[in-house]
Amino acid sequence: MSLRHAVLGLLAQGPASGYDLRKTFDASLSNVWPATQSQLYGELGKLADAGQVTVAAEGPRGRKEYAITDAGMAELRHWLTEVEPERVRRSDMLLRVFFLGVLDPEDAQGYLRRQVQAVTAQHERFRALADVVDEGDDSLSVYGRIALEWGLRFTETQREWARWAQERIAREATAAKG
Repeated sequence: MSLRHAVLGLLAQGPASGYDLRKTFDASLSNVWPATQSQLYGELGKLADAGQVTVAAEGPRGRKEYAITDAGMAELRHWLTEVEPERVRRSDMLLRVFFLGVLDPEDAQGYLRRQVQAVTAQHERFRALADVVDEGDDSLSVYGRIALEWGLRFTETQREWARWAQERIAREATAAKG
């Protein structure tokens, strides 16, 4: 996924200013694809230069409202239907797990406890977001809720795995002593 497609997807819901896009982005997409304000505004400029968005209206203090063009919608549809998503296979956290054997069992378990804490905090952020997500019937609400559910289930799986791994290390340490 790219920021370009995230912006096109948001504008496919209807015209919006950069400020409005930023608010919607922060409340929804930032959990799966974070971006800064300068990145978002930079991408709007690039999309306008490419003819994929247009300035639909201008307001006071230089406020611009952007709308997706037919070319932008075609790009979004192409990306959704014909471009395979990247299957990220790198994990700094799991790479470290492979080498926990160089630590004593208590330190290895401590590493995994910290992973439980981190993923629990992320899970709680998702839960809080789920409590405020409007169960609207618009496209962004429906599919945003589906994506949020993935985050909830994924973090719960990560938490269960880290707890299991801690127990496994404890059993191995006990067996090695006895």
